[in-house]
Amino acid sequence: MTIAVLVLVVALASGFAFLNGFRDVSNAVALSTRTRALTPSIAVLLAAVFNFVGAMLSGTFVLAFTQAWITLPQGTSGLTMLASALAASILWGVYAWWRGIPLSSTNSLVGGLIGAGSASLLVGGNSLGGVDGIVVTQVVLPLVLSPLIAFGAAYLLVWPVTWAARYTQPNVVNRRFRRAQAVSSAAVAFGHGLQDGQRTAAVILLAIVAAGLSGGNDVPLWILLLTAVMLTAGTLLGGWRISHTLGHKLVRVDPLRGFVAQTLTSVMLFIGAIGFQLPLSTTHTLTASVLGGGVNQRFHTINRRLVRRILLFWLVTPLVTAAAAFILELAFSPLTRL
Repeated sequence: MTIAVLVLVVALASGFAFLNGFRDVSNAVALSTRTRALTPSIAVLLAAVFNFVGAMLSGTFVLAFTQAWITLPQGTSGLTMLASALAASILWGVYAWWRGIPLSSTNSLVGGLIGAGSASLLVGGNSLGGVDGIVVTQVVLPLVLSPLIAFGAAYLLVWPVTWAARYTQPNVVNRRFRRAQAVSSAAVAFGHGLQDGQRTAAVILLAIVAAGLSGGNDVPLWILLLTAVMLTAGTLLGGWRISHTLGHKLVRVDPLRGFVAQTLTSVMLFIGAIGFQLPLSTTHTLTASVLGGGVNQRFHTINRRLVRRILLFWLVTPLVTAAAAFILELAFSPLTRL
């Protein structure tokens, strides 16, 4: 039974990675296609390549991340928790994509893990270790602190960048920053691969450790390859609902502000993944950066109703996935007694 549940977890983790790439392709391509810096096909191909590279290189940080993350109980009990959390995150992610809302897969996964762990305790099962830590570092910080930093920094960075270009003709400024956006788009995709590839690989590694098939001392190459391939496949087949939200419906930005938002996002993702092994949400960071850069212009038009809807989705995501995973774990609980 343990092996059967492990196969289910790996399949769900693959689906989680695919959906991640499918939805989050917008993070890299929305602004570049909106400002006509890149054509949609070139933008998606560029995002796919750098997502793959980032996910493959994320193996360098997976071990450090898993050691600071959750502790799963051994056997079927730990695996059903992962399966419940992944399934809840996938279901909520599909719904958010259908509504065109940019959403953090990290927050949805963590919410699911908390809900599944609570359900296990309710039926007298094993507990999930490290929950207190992940609530702070992976829910509170990404949900509250990182978007505020991204918004404020993007707003402030627009001033020195516009000052540096103050004597240049607007058409020349736009042309130069469109070219620069090609580089910043690749940087965002690379940062997304580092961050989200790291978490998917960590989930699979924790699963094979819980199943007793690994000691967790190294990351098998097949885990990184599976994660990178699924992220890339999702990116190549990604839908444009969320790209339309970020690029057209949220706030109007020019190439200069698009470059500022993308560059700031990529820098924050790199620092989070490489410097602190801190899981930052690509979606939260880029959305907040777009708003911050877009607000700092003389005539800005923010879709306030859409902003409120996005914030509401961000706030309820951990709660919804926790509730869904709680129910799924209760359904799985008979398996842990076999």
